[in-house]
Amino acid sequence: MTDRAAALRRSESVTLRSVRKRFGSVIAVDDISLEIAAGEFLTLLGASGSGKSTTLMIIAGFHIPDAGEVRLGGVDVTELPPYRRDLGLVYQHYALFPHMTVAKNVAFPLEMRRRPKDEIRRRVEAALDLVHLGGYQTRLPSQLSGGQQQRVALARALVFEPPVLLMDEPLGALDKKLRETMQTEIKAIQRKVGITTVYVTHDQEEALTLSDRIVVLNGGRIEQEGRPEDVYERPRSRFVADFMGASNVLSVTLSEAGPTSAFARTTNGVRIAVRDDHAWKPGVAVLVVIRPERVRLARPGAACPWSATATIVDVTYVGGSLRYRLQLDSRETLTALLPNLGGGAFNQGDAVAVWWEPADTWLIAEDHAS
Repeated sequence: MTDRAAALRRSESVTLRSVRKRFGSVIAVDDISLEIAAGEFLTLLGASGSGKSTTLMIIAGFHIPDAGEVRLGGVDVTELPPYRRDLGLVYQHYALFPHMTVAKNVAFPLEMRRRPKDEIRRRVEAALDLVHLGGYQTRLPSQLSGGQQQRVALARALVFEPPVLLMDEPLGALDKKLRETMQTEIKAIQRKVGITTVYVTHDQEEALTLSDRIVVLNGGRIEQEGRPEDVYERPRSRFVADFMGASNVLSVTLSEAGPTSAFARTTNGVRIAVRDDHAWKPGVAVLVVIRPERVRLARPGAACPWSATATIVDVTYVGGSLRYRLQLDSRETLTALLPNLGGGAFNQGDAVAVWWEPADTWLIAEDHAS
């Protein structure tokens, strides 16, 4: 493999303009427009049926859109068949040839392109070294673990140095620990090679770990796109807030503004502190989002900037953290996720003071609740 600078020069941008795709009565992709920069790692994130894999297959050329345009490096490829787009593709189930050795599997794209034997040997060795499988050339896929097979599939997709790499749920068949290991390796390899990458997953943590940018899809449409921290910390709809991990979402009416924060009343009248970004006026009904890890608990009467009172309904041990389910005096429920420091500080049935930093909240208009 050549160095990152050379790889970046080969990488191409990907553009989708008003792309639509229908299968019978089902609208799989509904007016999607995207600009993916050369060298960027972009993840299409969504639940089953959200349109993420269909969008990837449109980029690959296996589906022709009913409307819209696909461009690679500024060139219109909407009607171009997959083999002429020359893109790397990694599937969930590897798609390795079981009767071929590792070396032959990785060499296959180069042989199809009729590259010289010396070049094939050199590139195969470099690709296997890149995925940490040097020395595995003579093994068959059946002699490899799932993670090793996925590395072979990745080496095969990269060996011919494509301008774009497409990955469709590549880690879906692996167990959690191996998935985490492969996430680290995929991210490191992508950074080293510098290839434009479009990655499909339904796993929020995976998307947050890997991506330069995340596109959240829902019902064939883009619900939100942005940097991982923006999508997680500043969701634009209740769907994104819920889909990007556990969230506390309360319906409130803004009641008063302060110098650094604002206050609101929940549906049942509890006064809570929220972010004051001057975009909302008192009396407006909004949704307030607070991530569980941002919720603070204290003993009743403890000195807090502000607090509401609640009762701990349930405590769940999750290893390095403890998850507390709380019920406010007004009957609304919240979840708090606190570090497990040993000997849990609070127990089921305890009365507690609940608070958070106002800056850790995010407000969503009620008409963006869906």
